[in-house]
Amino acid sequence: MREFWRCAEAETGRRFESYPDLHRWSVESREDFWRLAWDFCEVIGEPGEGPFLEDAERMPGARFFPNASLNFAENLLRRSDPGEALVFHSETGERSVVSFEELRARVASLSAALRDMGVRPGDRVAAYLPNIPETAIAMLASACIGAIWSSCSPDFGARGVLDRFGQIEPNVLFAADGYFYNGKTHDLRERIAEVRAGLPSVEETILVSFAHRHAYPGELLGRPFEELAQAGDEASPHFERFPFNHPLYILYSSGTTGTAKCIVHGAGGTLLKHLVEQRLHCDLRPTDRFFYYTTCGWMMWNWLISGLASEATLLLYDGSPAWPDPGALFDLAERERMTVFGTSAKYIDALSKQGVEPIHSHDLSSLRVILSTGSPLAPESFDYVYAKIKRDVWLASISGGTDIVGCFVLGDPTRAVWRGEIQAPALGMSVEVFDDAGRPMREGRGELVCTAPFPSMPVGFWNDPGDRRYRAAYFERFPGVWCHGDWVERTEHGGLVIYGRSDAVLNPGGVRIGTAEIYRPVERVDEVVEALAVGQEWQKDVRVVLFVRLREGLELGDELRERIRREVRRQASPRHVPAVILQVPDIPRTRSGKIVELAVREAIHGRQVRNLEALANPEALEHFRNREELA
Repeated sequence: MREFWRCAEAETGRRFESYPDLHRWSVESREDFWRLAWDFCEVIGEPGEGPFLEDAERMPGARFFPNASLNFAENLLRRSDPGEALVFHSETGERSVVSFEELRARVASLSAALRDMGVRPGDRVAAYLPNIPETAIAMLASACIGAIWSSCSPDFGARGVLDRFGQIEPNVLFAADGYFYNGKTHDLRERIAEVRAGLPSVEETILVSFAHRHAYPGELLGRPFEELAQAGDEASPHFERFPFNHPLYILYSSGTTGTAKCIVHGAGGTLLKHLVEQRLHCDLRPTDRFFYYTTCGWMMWNWLISGLASEATLLLYDGSPAWPDPGALFDLAERERMTVFGTSAKYIDALSKQGVEPIHSHDLSSLRVILSTGSPLAPESFDYVYAKIKRDVWLASISGGTDIVGCFVLGDPTRAVWRGEIQAPALGMSVEVFDDAGRPMREGRGELVCTAPFPSMPVGFWNDPGDRRYRAAYFERFPGVWCHGDWVERTEHGGLVIYGRSDAVLNPGGVRIGTAEIYRPVERVDEVVEALAVGQEWQKDVRVVLFVRLREGLELGDELRERIRREVRRQASPRHVPAVILQVPDIPRTRSGKIVELAVREAIHGRQVRNLEALANPEALEHFRNREELA
């Protein structure tokens, strides 16, 4: 970040006294900022003749690098030495390594095979795979050709996969024969056959033999991956270069309130945004060993793979983060000398609740960065990280979304970390806080918006004539302004605090309350493992209903209810105190681990919850329906 800062000063002849000064320039001079970012991050490709930003005030509609050409895979495969590119660990204890040299060769072989199958630019390549090296190889081979990559994690049921892939009609399907989780082997062969039968567009199925390596049923499912991706004569891939906005990925919204939206992201915008976020905001270096706990159904997998463009070694893990014990990921961190550890806020909270203390049990001397996303990171989680994981680590809470395949707000390596805060808005992102009338707020809580275009805005939604659904999703509330749907507040240090999704904000007596404001005090109560709060329509108003999952064997009684209410009143306000507190054995969540307040809100009102396949544990919703206490 400091090096880029000096380059920006030399380029502009200005002096930036602070990060906010640099950020202000990056927003006000967007064309100059993103052009400098291209050069500084050494993007491989041709930026083309200027201008580098057309229709700069149109949102959506602005065009970055309209004359550029590049290939996404070429940028990620820039290294070709024997160093470790991908280091894979399974919860079973398996470890394997793919060097940068081997990675290029295997991508070359597989991309040539895909071309021979007839895969062309713009074709869709779908993957139903765990987070294993074969997945990265398949994605890079697809990107070499200019095909569009889309993936689901193997814990999705057949219906959930078809709800997603059925919309985009893929030509090729990659699938694994099974996966491991929580000490169990999950066989996918019957499910693959069901998925394949429901996708008539698929012309070729390529099977990765992962869970059943010595019992390959190729004649039933498809062509063997290993035969197509061997490091052979094609030592170097053929990289075809495409326009900046050529489609690279199709990602999916959570789909918990309806059919998942198919969000199309361009190669150039994804690459440039990830380079800025990782090299500048995360200080990612070629010497780093970069890990993020994720599945291939979450955008953090796409984000992690982009670490190859910074020449870092990627640490991949497939399985439960708590198998065989809660310290499993720290075993990985110690063994592999991990330097950047990415995870979710819920994982950090779970470690705290379980009393895990890696600071005493593991050698984490190599670890310099911990990244957290997925939900707001509570102030107490900051305390836990510095007290129980590592005292001199840089803890960077980051937040963005599948919608932009990146971040709005994230870390700033030039400034201090403040308890409970995200450090800074991302460079090039005109982040503001709006009130309900669409006016910027300097104080107080409001909607997180972005008031100027940025390169990783979606190319559009799949099958969305005239961009009607795309515009309705982000620009309907404040025309010409991206409204992201997070309830936030600026801090005196130039950072932000996120209080949850604005569509899940509670509104008792007309006062808007972010759900995170309730979760923080509630989850400090020792007996509470996690909580979920919703607003129930009640006597022409809204009342706050709190559901809690307690430690195993405990029952919710009046004394504990009163203690929870006292904590909420003491740490938040009387308006935050829930009117009703109920115990449930489980809380529904998406497959990326986010709790689903909107689905629960629909369930307690007796309304249909659509697309249950989007949930990791849809059966948990039954604990919320027809509760006598809510009648």
